[in-house]
Amino acid sequence: MARKIGQLLDLTGKTALVTGGSRGLGLQLAHALGEAGAKVVVTSRKASELEAAVAELSGAGIDARWIAADCAVDSEIERLAIEVLERVGDVDILVNNAGASWGAPAEDHPAAAWDKVMNLNVRGYFLLSQQLAKRCMIARRQGAIINLASIAGLGGNPVGMKTIAYNTSKGAVINFTRALAAEWGHYGIRVNAIAPGFFRTKMANGLIDQIGEDAMTAGVPLGRLGGDDDLKGAAVLLASDAGKHITGQCLAVDGGISIVTAG
Repeated sequence: MARKIGQLLDLTGKTALVTGGSRGLGLQLAHALGEAGAKVVVTSRKASELEAAVAELSGAGIDARWIAADCAVDSEIERLAIEVLERVGDVDILVNNAGASWGAPAEDHPAAAWDKVMNLNVRGYFLLSQQLAKRCMIARRQGAIINLASIAGLGGNPVGMKTIAYNTSKGAVINFTRALAAEWGHYGIRVNAIAPGFFRTKMANGLIDQIGEDAMTAGVPLGRLGGDDDLKGAAVLLASDAGKHITGQCLAVDGGISIVTAG
């Protein structure tokens, strides 16, 4: 018998791990999954920020806890995978969201900064996905992985935005998502990506303030920045049985900016 949409979107009994989940888009995603019924574990480097995030999530009635880890360090990724399984059991949903950026002209971009961005934004996504797949998802023949890409991975940049490493990393995330979905589909593991547009985050605030919000949204068909609820629907769709036949896809949540070309 076909289930009703509310049943398909229900994440009760599921456990989700959200990296970079202490603030910004990661915290919004943690709220979304928790509001849909999942138990949520958030991770980032700073314990104080994680404590505040879990207090906020718990205040919203969400079963939440935290583990501090640096997802740019191989040994920390392995420790995170082991600890989350020991503390909460099998992970059903992984949200790879932790990320870094670096602003510099391409001709002057430091190699060390390039490596920092690529290690966290790409290598970290791969290694944590690999750890959880090997430790629980493959054996259970189920799992949903959501990678945070960006519209910056879909093309170039407007003049003035010098983020070559970030753009490259997010383009890599999109194709990593496709390749991993193709390879792990027979294990019952779905892998998808969300590509946010312009949102007010710690990473983007400086640029938005520099350019101006009106200029930033001038070419956005919906005419605004992303808000506090705008990633929630996409996340729950891709994490739940409502999206059980969706894999290898990248969903842009950007007010339409990726479908237009600035004149």
